[in-house]
Amino acid sequence: MGKFILKTDPQVETIFANYPDFVRDKMQHLRNLVIETAEETEGVTLLEETLKWGEPSFVTKNGSTLRMDWKEKTPDQYAMYFQCTSRLVDTFRMVFDHKFQYEGKRAIVFQLNQKVPELELKECIKAALTYHQVKGLITLGI
Repeated sequence: MGKFILKTDPQVETIFANYPDFVRDKMQHLRNLVIETAEETEGVTLLEETLKWGEPSFVTKNGSTLRMDWKEKTPDQYAMYFQCTSRLVDTFRMVFDHKFQYEGKRAIVFQLNQKVPELELKECIKAALTYHQVKGLITLGI
């Protein structure tokens, strides 16, 4: 594998620092899973961590934008967001069925007291990070 580069917008750190204490570690855990998955994914050499719509977001050359956030209006949950025009969430639903809670075609939602199914989530993250390479595959390579 080639050298992996993580390029982080400093404003992302500010967003994470401003999450309430009770959710900050959970959001950081999702962030770490995205970075770890990118490092392990063949063909992903640059991961850009930026803000889109004020939310921590991840962009790769051949991927679909992946965002995450916790919102005050739904304090007991946080989510990972995917491009709603993609086949990502529909495919996750097909492959992983009841392993996750979904919000339409755009998100996987986690409850604060829930243990995140890491192996399955990393497969979802990998599909998003490589979406333009795998979108022709029935289950996006999962």
